[in-house]
Amino acid sequence: MFLCDVFAAFWFPPCVFCRNVLLWMENLTAVTPLTEPIVFELEGFYVPPGFGPFLFFLALFAYLVVLLGNGVVVCVIVMDKNLHRPMFVMVCHLLVCDLLGATAVLPHLMMHFLMGQKRIAYTPAITQAFSVHTYGAAVQTILAAMAYDRYIAVCEPLRYHTIMTSARLHSCCALAWFFALLLIAVLFAFHMKVPLCGRTILHVYCSNRGILSLGCIPTPANDIYGLSMTWTLSTGVFLIVAFSYIRILRVSLKLDRVCSKAFQTCASHLIVYVVYQIAVLIIVVSYRFPSTSPNLKKFFSMVFIIIPPAINPIIYGLITKDLRSSIFKQFTTQVCHKK
Repeated sequence: MFLCDVFAAFWFPPCVFCRNVLLWMENLTAVTPLTEPIVFELEGFYVPPGFGPFLFFLALFAYLVVLLGNGVVVCVIVMDKNLHRPMFVMVCHLLVCDLLGATAVLPHLMMHFLMGQKRIAYTPAITQAFSVHTYGAAVQTILAAMAYDRYIAVCEPLRYHTIMTSARLHSCCALAWFFALLLIAVLFAFHMKVPLCGRTILHVYCSNRGILSLGCIPTPANDIYGLSMTWTLSTGVFLIVAFSYIRILRVSLKLDRVCSKAFQTCASHLIVYVVYQIAVLIIVVSYRFPSTSPNLKKFFSMVFIIIPPAINPIIYGLITKDLRSSIFKQFTTQVCHKK
Protein backbone atom coordinates (compact mmCIF):
# COMPACT_ATOMS: atom_id res chain seq x y z
CA MET A 1 0.00 0.00 0.00
CA PHE A 2 1.39 3.37 -0.90
CA LEU A 3 1.21 4.92 2.59
CA CYS A 4 3.26 2.20 4.23
CA ASP A 5 5.61 1.74 1.28
CA VAL A 6 6.46 5.42 1.08
CA PHE A 7 6.84 5.80 4.84
CA ALA A 8 9.11 2.78 4.93
CA ALA A 9 11.18 4.04 2.02
CA PHE A 10 11.54 7.45 3.63
CA TRP A 11 12.83 5.94 6.86
CA PHE A 12 15.19 3.38 5.28
CA PRO A 13 18.75 3.54 6.62
CA PRO A 14 21.41 4.18 3.93
CA CYS A 15 22.66 0.57 3.92
CA VAL A 16 19.14 -0.75 3.30
CA PHE A 17 18.66 1.78 0.51
CA CYS A 18 21.89 0.64 -1.17
CA ARG A 19 20.84 -2.99 -0.86
CA ASN A 20 17.51 -2.19 -2.51
CA VAL A 21 19.28 -0.38 -5.35
CA LEU A 22 21.46 -3.46 -5.91
CA LEU A 23 18.40 -5.71 -5.87
CA TRP A 24 16.72 -3.38 -8.37
CA MET A 25 19.76 -3.62 -10.66
CA GLU A 26 19.82 -7.41 -10.36
CA ASN A 27 16.11 -7.53 -11.15
CA LEU A 28 16.66 -6.09 -14.62
CA THR A 29 16.90 -9.50 -16.24
CA ALA A 30 16.39 -8.17 -19.74
CA VAL A 31 18.25 -5.43 -21.57
CA THR A 32 15.21 -4.65 -23.68
CA PRO A 33 11.74 -3.91 -22.27
CA LEU A 34 9.40 -6.83 -21.70
CA THR A 35 6.78 -7.53 -24.32
CA GLU A 36 3.19 -8.66 -23.90
CA PRO A 37 1.99 -10.75 -22.23
CA ILE A 38 3.83 -9.61 -19.09
CA VAL A 39 3.68 -12.04 -16.16
CA PHE A 40 5.22 -11.11 -12.82
CA GLU A 41 6.43 -13.42 -10.10
CA LEU A 42 5.90 -12.42 -6.49
CA GLU A 43 8.73 -13.28 -4.14
CA GLY A 44 6.17 -14.14 -1.45
CA PHE A 45 6.92 -15.78 1.87
CA TYR A 46 9.47 -18.48 2.40
CA VAL A 47 7.29 -21.48 3.29
CA PRO A 48 9.09 -24.40 4.98
CA PRO A 49 8.23 -27.80 3.49
CA GLY A 50 4.96 -29.14 4.88
CA PHE A 51 3.79 -25.80 6.31
CA GLY A 52 1.84 -24.67 3.23
CA PRO A 53 -1.56 -26.16 4.20
CA PHE A 54 -1.26 -24.84 7.76
CA LEU A 55 -0.49 -21.30 6.55
CA PHE A 56 -3.31 -21.60 4.01
CA PHE A 57 -5.83 -22.32 6.77
CA LEU A 58 -4.49 -19.40 8.82
CA ALA A 59 -4.96 -17.05 5.86
CA LEU A 60 -8.39 -18.57 5.15
CA PHE A 61 -9.41 -18.11 8.79
CA ALA A 62 -8.28 -14.46 8.74
CA TYR A 63 -10.21 -13.83 5.52
CA LEU A 64 -13.36 -15.49 6.87
CA VAL A 65 -13.15 -13.37 10.03
CA VAL A 66 -12.90 -10.23 7.90
CA LEU A 67 -15.74 -11.30 5.59
CA LEU A 68 -18.12 -12.40 8.34
CA GLY A 69 -17.38 -9.55 10.74
CA ASN A 70 -17.59 -6.73 8.22
CA GLY A 71 -20.33 -8.41 6.21
CA VAL A 72 -22.60 -8.87 9.25
CA VAL A 73 -22.20 -5.26 10.41
CA VAL A 74 -22.76 -3.87 6.90
CA CYS A 75 -25.89 -6.00 6.42
CA VAL A 76 -27.29 -4.99 9.82
CA ILE A 77 -26.76 -1.29 9.07
CA VAL A 78 -28.43 -1.67 5.65
CA MET A 79 -31.40 -3.66 7.03
CA ASP A 80 -32.08 -1.61 10.18
CA LYS A 81 -33.62 1.74 9.25
CA ASN A 82 -32.90 3.03 12.77
CA LEU A 83 -29.21 2.88 11.88
CA HIS A 84 -29.56 4.97 8.74
CA ARG A 85 -27.78 7.83 10.47
CA PRO A 86 -24.60 9.63 9.41
CA MET A 87 -22.34 7.86 11.89
CA PHE A 88 -23.43 4.35 10.86
CA VAL A 89 -23.51 5.17 7.16
CA MET A 90 -19.86 6.24 7.41
CA VAL A 91 -19.05 3.11 9.42
CA CYS A 92 -20.58 1.11 6.57
CA HIS A 93 -18.31 2.87 4.06
CA LEU A 94 -15.26 2.18 6.25
CA LEU A 95 -16.08 -1.53 6.52
CA VAL A 96 -16.61 -1.79 2.76
CA CYS A 97 -13.17 -0.24 2.38
CA ASP A 98 -11.77 -2.88 4.75
CA LEU A 99 -13.34 -5.62 2.62
CA LEU A 100 -11.69 -4.13 -0.45
CA GLY A 101 -8.22 -4.22 1.10
CA ALA A 102 -8.52 -7.76 2.44
CA THR A 103 -10.07 -9.16 -0.74
CA ALA A 104 -7.33 -7.64 -2.88
CA VAL A 105 -4.58 -9.57 -1.05
CA LEU A 106 -5.75 -12.58 0.97
CA PRO A 107 -7.23 -14.82 -1.78
CA HIS A 108 -3.99 -14.64 -3.79
CA LEU A 109 -1.98 -15.22 -0.61
CA MET A 110 -4.01 -18.37 0.09
CA MET A 111 -3.16 -19.69 -3.38
CA HIS A 112 0.48 -18.95 -2.68
CA PHE A 113 0.42 -21.02 0.52
CA LEU A 114 -1.67 -23.90 -0.83
CA MET A 115 -0.33 -24.32 -4.36
CA GLY A 116 2.87 -22.29 -4.37
CA GLN A 117 1.29 -19.92 -6.91
CA LYS A 118 3.49 -16.85 -7.24
CA ARG A 119 2.86 -15.82 -10.84
CA ILE A 120 0.48 -12.96 -11.58
CA ALA A 121 -0.33 -11.37 -14.93
CA TYR A 122 0.13 -7.65 -15.55
CA THR A 123 -3.55 -6.64 -15.44
CA PRO A 124 -4.36 -8.53 -12.20
CA ALA A 125 -1.13 -7.12 -10.72
CA ILE A 126 -2.14 -3.54 -11.51
CA THR A 127 -5.67 -4.25 -10.24
CA GLN A 128 -4.35 -5.65 -6.96
CA ALA A 129 -1.93 -2.76 -6.47
CA PHE A 130 -4.60 -0.17 -7.31
CA SER A 131 -7.07 -1.79 -4.86
CA VAL A 132 -4.54 -1.97 -2.03
CA HIS A 133 -3.47 1.65 -2.52
CA THR A 134 -7.09 2.80 -2.76
CA TYR A 135 -7.77 0.99 0.52
CA GLY A 136 -4.87 2.83 2.17
CA ALA A 137 -6.03 6.22 0.91
CA ALA A 138 -9.78 5.72 1.41
CA VAL A 139 -9.30 4.63 5.03
CA GLN A 140 -7.68 7.99 5.70
CA THR A 141 -10.30 10.10 3.92
CA ILE A 142 -13.27 8.21 5.43
CA LEU A 143 -11.82 8.55 8.94
CA ALA A 144 -11.43 12.28 8.32
CA ALA A 145 -15.10 12.51 7.30
CA MET A 146 -16.09 10.56 10.42
CA ALA A 147 -14.07 12.92 12.62
CA TYR A 148 -15.93 15.88 11.11
CA ASP A 149 -19.27 14.15 11.78
CA ARG A 150 -18.34 13.47 15.43
CA TYR A 151 -17.23 17.07 15.87
CA ILE A 152 -20.61 18.38 14.66
CA ALA A 153 -22.53 15.81 16.74
CA VAL A 154 -20.85 16.76 20.02
CA CYS A 155 -20.03 20.44 19.57
CA GLU A 156 -23.19 21.45 17.69
CA PRO A 157 -25.83 18.98 18.93
CA LEU A 158 -28.81 21.30 18.39
CA ARG A 159 -27.79 22.08 14.82
CA TYR A 160 -26.53 18.59 13.98
CA HIS A 161 -29.47 17.49 11.82
CA THR A 162 -29.52 20.87 10.10
CA ILE A 163 -25.83 20.71 9.25
CA MET A 164 -25.45 16.99 8.55
CA THR A 165 -28.34 16.60 6.14
CA SER A 166 -28.75 13.53 3.98
CA ALA A 167 -27.34 15.40 0.99
CA ARG A 168 -24.27 16.55 2.93
CA LEU A 169 -23.75 13.08 4.37
CA HIS A 170 -23.68 11.44 0.95
CA SER A 171 -21.54 14.28 -0.39
CA CYS A 172 -18.97 13.70 2.37
CA CYS A 173 -18.84 9.95 1.67
CA ALA A 174 -18.66 10.44 -2.09
CA LEU A 175 -15.96 13.08 -1.70
CA ALA A 176 -13.91 10.76 0.53
CA TRP A 177 -13.97 8.00 -2.11
CA PHE A 178 -13.47 10.40 -5.02
CA PHE A 179 -10.49 12.09 -3.39
CA ALA A 180 -8.85 8.72 -2.62
CA LEU A 181 -9.50 7.34 -6.12
CA LEU A 182 -8.23 10.53 -7.76
CA LEU A 183 -4.97 10.48 -5.78
CA ILE A 184 -4.33 6.83 -6.64
CA ALA A 185 -5.35 7.25 -10.29
CA VAL A 186 -2.76 10.00 -10.67
CA LEU A 187 -0.19 7.81 -8.91
CA PHE A 188 -0.79 4.93 -11.33
CA ALA A 189 -0.82 7.23 -14.35
CA PHE A 190 2.98 7.18 -14.05
CA HIS A 191 2.91 3.48 -15.04
CA MET A 192 1.71 4.23 -18.55
CA LYS A 193 5.06 5.26 -20.05
CA VAL A 194 7.45 3.19 -17.95
CA PRO A 195 8.96 0.18 -19.79
CA LEU A 196 9.52 -2.83 -17.56
CA CYS A 197 12.69 -4.93 -17.66
CA GLY A 198 12.19 -7.23 -14.66
CA ARG A 199 9.62 -9.79 -13.59
CA THR A 200 10.23 -10.50 -9.89
CA ILE A 201 8.32 -8.32 -7.39
CA LEU A 202 10.11 -8.45 -4.05
CA HIS A 203 6.97 -8.53 -1.95
CA VAL A 204 3.96 -10.60 -0.95
CA TYR A 205 1.53 -8.54 -3.02
CA CYS A 206 1.78 -6.03 -5.85
CA SER A 207 2.24 -2.36 -5.09
CA ASN A 208 3.06 0.80 -6.98
CA ARG A 209 6.66 0.82 -5.80
CA GLY A 210 7.05 -2.93 -6.30
CA ILE A 211 6.04 -2.71 -9.97
CA LEU A 212 7.92 0.50 -10.81
CA SER A 213 11.10 -0.92 -9.23
CA LEU A 214 11.16 -3.24 -12.27
CA GLY A 215 11.27 -0.27 -14.64
CA CYS A 216 14.08 0.08 -17.18
CA ILE A 217 14.38 3.76 -16.27
CA PRO A 218 14.29 5.70 -12.97
CA THR A 219 10.92 7.14 -11.92
CA PRO A 220 11.73 10.26 -9.84
CA ALA A 221 8.40 11.95 -10.67
CA ASN A 222 6.47 9.02 -9.20
CA ASP A 223 8.68 8.99 -6.11
CA ILE A 224 8.22 12.72 -5.50
CA TYR A 225 4.48 12.58 -6.08
CA GLY A 226 4.05 9.49 -3.90
CA LEU A 227 6.00 10.97 -1.01
CA SER A 228 4.26 14.36 -1.27
CA MET A 229 0.83 12.76 -1.48
CA THR A 230 1.50 10.48 1.47
CA TRP A 231 2.67 13.23 3.79
CA THR A 232 -0.02 15.66 2.66
CA LEU A 233 -2.84 13.14 3.09
CA SER A 234 -1.60 11.73 6.39
CA THR A 235 -0.86 15.15 7.86
CA GLY A 236 -4.17 16.57 6.66
CA VAL A 237 -6.16 13.69 8.19
CA PHE A 238 -4.20 13.93 11.44
CA LEU A 239 -4.93 17.67 11.70
CA ILE A 240 -8.64 17.12 11.06
CA VAL A 241 -8.84 14.36 13.68
CA ALA A 242 -6.75 16.32 16.20
CA PHE A 243 -8.79 19.51 15.72
CA SER A 244 -12.09 17.61 16.06
CA TYR A 245 -11.15 15.81 19.26
CA ILE A 246 -9.52 18.83 20.88
CA ARG A 247 -12.78 20.72 20.39
CA ILE A 248 -14.79 17.71 21.60
CA LEU A 249 -12.59 17.48 24.71
CA ARG A 250 -13.08 21.17 25.46
CA VAL A 251 -16.85 20.88 25.19
CA SER A 252 -16.84 17.75 27.35
CA LEU A 253 -14.81 19.44 30.08
CA LYS A 254 -17.11 22.47 30.13
CA LEU A 255 -20.27 20.37 30.29
CA ASP A 256 -19.79 17.35 32.53
CA ARG A 257 -23.08 15.87 31.46
CA VAL A 258 -21.78 15.53 27.90
CA CYS A 259 -18.71 13.48 28.86
CA SER A 260 -20.43 10.09 28.87
CA LYS A 261 -22.24 10.69 25.60
CA ALA A 262 -19.13 12.11 23.95
CA PHE A 263 -17.16 9.03 24.97
CA GLN A 264 -19.76 6.63 23.62
CA THR A 265 -20.07 8.38 20.27
CA CYS A 266 -16.39 9.10 19.70
CA ALA A 267 -14.44 6.32 21.41
CA SER A 268 -14.99 3.76 18.65
CA HIS A 269 -13.83 6.14 15.91
CA LEU A 270 -10.78 7.25 17.86
CA ILE A 271 -9.78 3.65 18.67
CA VAL A 272 -10.08 2.66 15.01
CA TYR A 273 -7.94 5.61 13.95
CA VAL A 274 -5.27 4.73 16.53
CA VAL A 275 -5.28 1.06 15.44
CA TYR A 276 -4.61 2.07 11.84
CA GLN A 277 -1.76 4.36 12.89
CA ILE A 278 -0.21 1.64 15.06
CA ALA A 279 -0.39 -0.80 12.12
CA VAL A 280 1.45 1.70 9.91
CA LEU A 281 3.98 2.42 12.66
CA ILE A 282 4.76 -1.30 12.98
CA ILE A 283 5.63 -1.44 9.28
CA VAL A 284 7.83 1.66 9.47
CA VAL A 285 9.69 0.42 12.56
CA SER A 286 10.28 -3.02 11.02
CA TYR A 287 12.18 -1.40 8.14
CA ARG A 288 14.40 0.48 10.57
CA PHE A 289 16.10 -2.81 11.49
CA PRO A 290 17.95 -4.35 8.52
CA SER A 291 18.62 -7.52 10.51
CA THR A 292 14.89 -8.30 10.67
CA SER A 293 14.12 -11.42 8.64
CA PRO A 294 12.43 -10.85 5.26
CA ASN A 295 9.53 -13.10 6.26
CA LEU A 296 8.91 -11.01 9.39
CA LYS A 297 8.96 -7.75 7.42
CA LYS A 298 6.48 -9.18 4.94
CA PHE A 299 4.28 -10.36 7.80
CA PHE A 300 4.32 -6.86 9.31
CA SER A 301 3.32 -5.44 5.91
CA MET A 302 0.23 -7.68 6.10
CA VAL A 303 -0.78 -6.34 9.52
CA PHE A 304 -2.30 -3.19 8.00
CA ILE A 305 -4.50 -5.30 5.73
CA ILE A 306 -5.59 -7.98 8.20
CA ILE A 307 -5.73 -6.61 11.77
CA PRO A 308 -7.81 -3.40 11.38
CA PRO A 309 -10.43 -5.02 9.09
CA ALA A 310 -10.68 -7.97 11.49
CA ILE A 311 -11.17 -5.97 14.69
CA ASN A 312 -13.11 -2.94 13.41
CA PRO A 313 -16.49 -4.75 13.51
CA ILE A 314 -15.70 -5.88 17.06
CA ILE A 315 -14.79 -2.34 18.14
CA TYR A 316 -17.97 -0.83 16.73
CA GLY A 317 -20.11 -3.74 17.94
CA LEU A 318 -18.83 -3.57 21.52
CA ILE A 319 -18.68 0.19 22.02
CA THR A 320 -21.66 1.38 19.98
CA LYS A 321 -24.78 0.45 21.93
CA ASP A 322 -27.26 1.00 19.08
CA LEU A 323 -25.29 -1.20 16.69
CA ARG A 324 -24.80 -3.91 19.29
CA SER A 325 -28.51 -3.96 20.09
CA SER A 326 -29.43 -4.12 16.41
CA ILE A 327 -27.08 -7.06 15.81
CA PHE A 328 -28.65 -9.00 18.70
CA LYS A 329 -32.11 -8.07 17.47
CA GLN A 330 -31.44 -9.24 13.91
CA PHE A 331 -29.82 -12.45 15.15
CA THR A 332 -32.72 -13.20 17.52
CA THR A 333 -35.24 -12.49 14.77
CA GLN A 334 -33.53 -14.86 12.36
CA VAL A 335 -33.36 -17.63 14.98
CA CYS A 336 -37.04 -17.23 15.83
CA HIS A 337 -38.02 -17.39 12.14
CA LYS A 338 -36.11 -20.64 11.71
CA LYS A 339 -37.93 -22.16 14.68
